[in-house]
Amino acid sequence: MNALHLAWVWFTSLAQWQGRNAIPTRLFEHLAYSGVSLLIASAVALPLGMFIGHTGRGAFLAINLANAARALPTIGLLMLTVTAYGLGFKPVLIPLIALAIPPTLVNTFQGIRSVDPDLIAAAVGMGMTRIQVLFKVEIPVALPMIILGLRYSAIQIVSTATIAAFVGLGGLGRYITDGLARSDYQMVIGGALITALLATGTEILFVALGRLAVSPGIRAGHRATQPA
Repeated sequence: MNALHLAWVWFTSLAQWQGRNAIPTRLFEHLAYSGVSLLIASAVALPLGMFIGHTGRGAFLAINLANAARALPTIGLLMLTVTAYGLGFKPVLIPLIALAIPPTLVNTFQGIRSVDPDLIAAAVGMGMTRIQVLFKVEIPVALPMIILGLRYSAIQIVSTATIAAFVGLGGLGRYITDGLARSDYQMVIGGALITALLATGTEILFVALGRLAVSPGIRAGHRATQPA
């Protein structure tokens, strides 16, 4: 039997939909870790990226720190936080937040900085304050880049939240770790497939969000500026 057939047999088994190890339970846990991590990372990265992009202050330091954070090994950071704080929810959140901040921060900064200076000058000439320029001109124009950064962050978090299982918590990673421990490769394949489908669904969700949140004119202009 191929891997997809094994996953389908496991997925359609009634045992996978009942009890503490049921798919809905593990999926809810996985979404909880992912959602909280993305919210905290966004609360840090979005305002910081907007401030740096709008003022130009601290750009070199912030962007280089964000890029350095991308090189951090997630499992290594998880083990470090477990050593520092013990088992629990916090050690899982810290590496996921660290993973999610760089794409959101960098894309928000680059989106704000890429706004046409002539557009900003026109807004200032109309009497807009700096705050009004940021919220009425720069952020709407930069929104495609901002949402793209959030999309990258969300996909990385959803794909990596399986590490919660390494410290005894739940989520879809339990199917992978428990399956390996029991040599139940059907469970491993099933858990990996659900995680992949969830990451794909997350990408589709943010693509739809971009279509709803970004005006057609800005969306068309953003596509026109992308490299072929």
